[in-house]
Amino acid sequence: MESDVARLSVPGPSDHGPAGDALSGPKVQAADVFAAQARLRPYLSATPLHHAERFGCWLKLENLQRTGSYKVRGALNALLAARERGDERPVVAASAGNHAQGLAWAAWRLGVPVITVMPCNAPQTKVAGVAHWGATVRQHGDTYDAAKAFAVDLAARNGWRLLSAFDDPDVIAGQGTVGLEIVETLLPDVLLVPIGGGGLAAGVCLALHAACASAPRGRRRPRIVGAQVEGVDAMARRLRGETPIAPVTTLADGVRVATPGDLTSALLADLLDDLVVVREAELRETLVRLALEEHIIAEGAGALALAAGRRVAARRKCAVVSGGNVDAGVLARLLTDVRPRAPRKPRRRAVSAGTATAPAPAGDRAPASGDPASAGHGATANVPAAVPEQRPHVARHVHAAGIAATAPSLASPLSAGCGSNTAPAAAPRSEEEVPA
Repeated sequence: MESDVARLSVPGPSDHGPAGDALSGPKVQAADVFAAQARLRPYLSATPLHHAERFGCWLKLENLQRTGSYKVRGALNALLAARERGDERPVVAASAGNHAQGLAWAAWRLGVPVITVMPCNAPQTKVAGVAHWGATVRQHGDTYDAAKAFAVDLAARNGWRLLSAFDDPDVIAGQGTVGLEIVETLLPDVLLVPIGGGGLAAGVCLALHAACASAPRGRRRPRIVGAQVEGVDAMARRLRGETPIAPVTTLADGVRVATPGDLTSALLADLLDDLVVVREAELRETLVRLALEEHIIAEGAGALALAAGRRVAARRKCAVVSGGNVDAGVLARLLTDVRPRAPRKPRRRAVSAGTATAPAPAGDRAPASGDPASAGHGATANVPAAVPEQRPHVARHVHAAGIAATAPSLASPLSAGCGSNTAPAAAPRSEEEVPA
């Protein structure tokens, strides 16, 4: 059985540049990522970070980006960089959907003619999103690679510029701005990134290595972990030196790539720390939980990094939710068919022995047994103390932490709010308040 985790050896800084000597074409440097950030700032706002408490992970919400995906970053940066170079040719691109939508929006903003080639089985919501921004849509083949071959032929016959969805220096630099935005706000121990062709992961690796190299001494760089799905793991196979296979059908259609990029593969072989391959069932459950528990709508590829994060141990994790363009019908079927496991109850936080607990207010404090002065509200002295009912899992965690499970401590509003869903125990009612 194949291992679910592909361990990658990461060499030290090399003299031949981040992309290596294996590539004779254009290369991308960390400076290109910072230049892309300056280009994109007037057009795109930074997306928010959200802490998903039930997953124990921070989320970079690229599903809230223009056109619902991070892909608009690379597409817009490529068009802006081409305009700076004086390249005014029409642009043709192959895409499973998100790159085409980002390119269509960028072309609409800049007035550049664009032709997009999409697979015939691309989600209708993505096809409609491309047409909405005025781009020409051609559908060809059943996979991204078939659409790409058709786009290459169109570019060669008409003299158009072919813009790759991931294996282009301008696109990689634009995607890398995701990583710069994360480290400006948060410095996680592990950063999880979905991988299809590798454009996002390559750009983020460049950004984080450059940003943390210039950071103050003692600031550690986050480990960068890629995420793929079983049967759609072309990048993991290439990095391990294995023979590629035809990609299977998956919910994560945005990363369904048979042949990863040459430029991105060279970058990831040098800069990526780890790569996790998850099962399709894990991906489906994560997408449904993300919608039901965190109220975040993500597509299959968008939930991939978070699904991989459930296999990675770290104190502070951050996963990139790369897109939210999911078909309504697909989402409805998932919400109907997938029954995620109930989340674990939050644990009661342990109070250290030297920490004094604030006393509970008199009205909320349970009376001690046999104490006439503490039996308030007109109760007689021989009324037994009301001990709140303890749930078994709460009692276990309390005794495991070495705390005496006494009535006053459990009835305290302070202790009742420390990560437990149990309400503070009410004061006992007097005999006058007991209904006849």
